[in-house]
Amino acid sequence: MVHPRVYEALSRPIVGHLDPYFIEVMGEVQQLVKMAYGTRDGATLIISGTGSAGMEAAVANFVEPETKFAVFANGYFSDRLTEMAKRHGAKVVRFEKAWGETFTDEEAREFIGREKPKVVAYVHAETSTGALQSGKAICSAAHDAGALVIADCVTSLGGVRVDFDQTGIDVAYSCTQKGLSCPPGLSPMAMSPRAMEWLRGRTTPSRSWYLDLKLIHDYSTVSHRYHHTAPISMFYALREALLVIAEEGIEKRWERHRRSHQSFVKGIEAMGLRLHVPEAHRIPTLNTVCVPKGVDEAKVRKRLLDGPGIEIAGGFGPLAGKVFRIGVMGPLATEENVQFFLKEFSEALTAEGYAN
Repeated sequence: MVHPRVYEALSRPIVGHLDPYFIEVMGEVQQLVKMAYGTRDGATLIISGTGSAGMEAAVANFVEPETKFAVFANGYFSDRLTEMAKRHGAKVVRFEKAWGETFTDEEAREFIGREKPKVVAYVHAETSTGALQSGKAICSAAHDAGALVIADCVTSLGGVRVDFDQTGIDVAYSCTQKGLSCPPGLSPMAMSPRAMEWLRGRTTPSRSWYLDLKLIHDYSTVSHRYHHTAPISMFYALREALLVIAEEGIEKRWERHRRSHQSFVKGIEAMGLRLHVPEAHRIPTLNTVCVPKGVDEAKVRKRLLDGPGIEIAGGFGPLAGKVFRIGVMGPLATEENVQFFLKEFSEALTAEGYAN
């Protein structure tokens, strides 16, 4: 759900993408996004494109032909990382688990120690499964092996603690339309000093000109020379969304999402339903509820959309038809909204034949 102040920001007059005012706005956004990532030392850039553009930028700039690229694969978006890395000529090795499972610290250390990759990638909050993956052991083991770490924070940024610096992440990317409560269209990125040093030392050009982080960094932070036409209104929107978060307080925002998640889970369990992911590894902002036996999940979702106008997602890949994917984030993460949803969800399930 987009915050009303963000809609208002979208309506403000557009200036040119080299206008001093826009350069000022871009700089403010880069500083504000540090708060959401939890970084002081990292460099932040805003990619003109959705979260997938951020993913491609991370891969294109830190992967060269024959780079050994290790992926912790447990969902759809780790598969997308794999595909992008292959297209950029990487030698990909994967540690695979079932969709919804996570990796232990010991498993992470053993995999990285055995493979000795140059780049390691994992999904912090896997949108397809609802599983939250701790990154500390992954980052520690990767750094011991001399590798950089890429973290997909598309579903976590703004609603879940990322702790970029403390975790040891080198490159992270996200989107605007989930935890930041914006329309889609930009991808906020963060890079550690190690990553920036690696980027400056790269001798071959990125295979993607548009997503070349050296060029984007120069445009947005250093010389402000023209690189591409940035989507001005989306920068206005993202700045306003980040100001809303700053006014609430990022710690308070995380706590609000945690409380809303707990209330949601309590209500779901009271209906006799269960979640796909074990309690210790659930994403507070994205809940995967198992579809009860005998219920057609597509019909439940249609009933919600046609009736109260609530849109939730189904599963895909191995989880197709098996889970509902239900976001509780941004302005929706309140007790009132959670209870409203639970009531409507219960009625839709009952109408489709579910009996608790």
